Amino acid sequence: MYLKKSSIFAGIMRATKYYKVAGHGFCVEAEADCFDLMQNYEPFRVEGGEKPLFSLTIGQGEKPAYAEEMRQEEEGQTIVCGTAPEPVFEYIWEGKTAGWLVCQADYSEARLILTGNHTKLAIDNALMVLFALATADKGTVLFHAAVVSYEGRGYMFLGPSGTGKSTHARLWLQNIEGTELVNDDNPVVRNGVVYGSPWSGKTPCYRNVSYQLGAIVLLSQAPYNKITRLGGLQAYAALVPSISGMRWDARIADGLHQSENQLASSVPVWHLECLPNKKAATLCQTTITS
Repeated sequence: MYLKKSSIFAGIMRATKYYKVAGHGFCVEAEADCFDLMQNYEPFRVEGGEKPLFSLTIGQGEKPAYAEEMRQEEEGQTIVCGTAPEPVFEYIWEGKTAGWLVCQADYSEARLILTGNHTKLAIDNALMVLFALATADKGTVLFHAAVVSYEGRGYMFLGPSGTGKSTHARLWLQNIEGTELVNDDNPVVRNGVVYGSPWSGKTPCYRNVSYQLGAIVLLSQAPYNKITRLGGLQAYAALVPSISGMRWDARIADGLHQSENQLASSVPVWHLECLPNKKAATLCQTTITS
């Protein structure tokens, strides 16, 4: 279903804007105040025309009835996943519901019902989840990672929250000439190419750029600096925890598995045990870029 470029809902003017991330187009229909909160998407704006992969309609409404299947909690944020029977995601911050994302089964269309609490967080997380699920079977994965570019290639740093991904990226920026930040926390990888995205971490970085992946580095804290090449199952296992995606859907799980397997077999994967210092960054750079 195509959305009109503008419409009137309950006497309020609404508009539709189009975006493209990692080659995947999508559109959002909302009121002007929602688009005012979406400046991080502006580098990814495109003219309408081609059929979008998915569409999101944002507005007010009643809480949908749904059955909870699972929930994810991290740093004061909770995402409740359920069915009604269509997929539903409830976003909760600091104990307050920000909104509900109600999707079609194939994630080609969805609506975000806002409550007025943490509106921008609800919009960003709804679009991240929708993007990850709609593209999972198209060779595309959304990573929790920091990415830098160096000499025409992208280098991605993985690890659990608090491991030091952003810190290690910053060490490259400070100590390795020619390094630029691509994304701080939510880059997209498609067929071996890493892309900037409208979603970032504590460091705002919303760049519409892309680079062939030169290497992927799993970080862990240690009282020394040591880097080791991973292969086979070790490389595959290093990628899985950092990839966004709800794996209870067989289509999505199969798509993510294929992408993970392709990356693990075609892109060098390393494990860097390190201190948060210049020597760690230079050891990593000289090893993985040689």
